[in-house]
Amino acid sequence: MKIISNNKKAYHNFFVSDSIEAGVELKGSEIKSVSRGKISLSDSYVVIKDGEAIMKNCYIAPYENSSQSESETKRSRRLLLHKEEILKLERKILEKGFSIIPTKVYINNGKVKVEIALAKGKKLYDKREVLKKKAISRDLDRVLKNY
Repeated sequence: MKIISNNKKAYHNFFVSDSIEAGVELKGSEIKSVSRGKISLSDSYVVIKDGEAIMKNCYIAPYENSSQSESETKRSRRLLLHKEEILKLERKILEKGFSIIPTKVYINNGKVKVEIALAKGKKLYDKREVLKKKAISRDLDRVLKNY
């Protein structure tokens, strides 16, 4: 398994819980661009529409050696999930106010996979608290290392 991209911004802005592996429906030379790491998940999210999971706002740079002259970089891409998984995600979104965000992109056995997770937004004070804890642990590690 080769990890291509992580969505670090997601862990900063959301409380991330249950994660699921999903395939991605790619067109043309997008697979070559993804395997070279030309993908960004920073502002992407997943919606469920008509019984399908669709990843929106995911940027995949056009492949430079492609014969296709025009490709949409931020088009909607369908995620390949089982019907039960989609229904489970849809129920949780409606019940508890969660969102679905992609957290990781990787290649597993030659296929591009996306790890999507249920996420609940953090408030500003939650973000500050997390940063404060990181700073304290960093200072503590520094003191212990020098001691």
